[in-house]
Amino acid sequence: MKPPLSSVAARLDAVGFRYGASTVLDNVSFSVRRGEFLAIVGPNGCGKSTALKLLAGLLKPAGGQVLIDEQPLASFSRRQLARRMALLTQFSGAPEGMTVADLVHMGRYSHESWLRRQTEEDCRQVQQAMQRMAVADLAQRRLGDLSGGQLQRVRMAMTLAQDAQMLLLDEPTNHLDLKHQYALLDVARDEARAGRAVVAVLHDLTQATLYADRLVLLHRGNVENSGTPRAVLTSDAIEKVWDIRTRAIDIGDAVIHIPQGAG
Repeated sequence: MKPPLSSVAARLDAVGFRYGASTVLDNVSFSVRRGEFLAIVGPNGCGKSTALKLLAGLLKPAGGQVLIDEQPLASFSRRQLARRMALLTQFSGAPEGMTVADLVHMGRYSHESWLRRQTEEDCRQVQQAMQRMAVADLAQRRLGDLSGGQLQRVRMAMTLAQDAQMLLLDEPTNHLDLKHQYALLDVARDEARAGRAVVAVLHDLTQATLYADRLVLLHRGNVENSGTPRAVLTSDAIEKVWDIRTRAIDIGDAVIHIPQGAG
C-alpha cells in the first residue's frame, strides 16, 4: 500500500537554461514530493537530463530558481546536498582498477569526516545496497572486468548506499537486460514507497507508465503536461511530441501505447 504523499522535496520554479545561444529549458516548473516516483519523459534533446542536473545542482539556471526543501539550492553545501539527494548519472568516470565494494562505499562519503571514518552503519548500508542490486558476489571484482549491465547495477548500489532523501536517476535502465531493468525499477519504486522522493529520466514509456506515480512530459524545452501517466500519455500528446500515431491499451492502472497498425 503506497503511503500518502508528503511535503515537497524539490522543485524547479520558472527555470530556464541555455547551452551557449541555444535555449534548452524555458520557464520550466515542476515539483516532486516525498513518497513519489516522478518520471521525466520526452523526445531526445527536450531537456530531460538537463532538468535533472539542475535539480542536482550540477548546472546553474539562467533564470528562475531551484528549491530543495523550499530553500534555494545554492544555500546548501555540497555535503548537505549529498545527504539530501543521490544522483545516478548516465556516465561513470570511476577508475577501472577500483573494486566494486570501494565504489559502492563512495556513496557514504557525505556521512564521514576526517575524524570518523568507516563505521558499522556504513558497512551495513554498503552491504545492503549491494544485495538489493544483486552485486554482492562481485564485491572484490575490478570495475574494468565488469559488463556494462553489471557496472550499472553497481552504480545504482552506490546511489542507494548514500541513503539520501531523494534519488535522481538519469536513464537508470541503460545497459541492463530486461530482468535487471525491471528489478532496478522495482527498487526505485520501493524507495518511493518508503518515503523518499524519486525522480527518473526514462525513455521507455511503458516502464514510465507502469512505475511512475506522475509524469512530467517535456517538449521543446517546455512542460507539455504533467500528471498521472494515463492523463499525460494520451494518443494526441504522443502524436504531437513524438510525431507518431498510437493506440492505447489499458493494463490495470497503466496505459500502454503501440503504433497504429502494429499487432
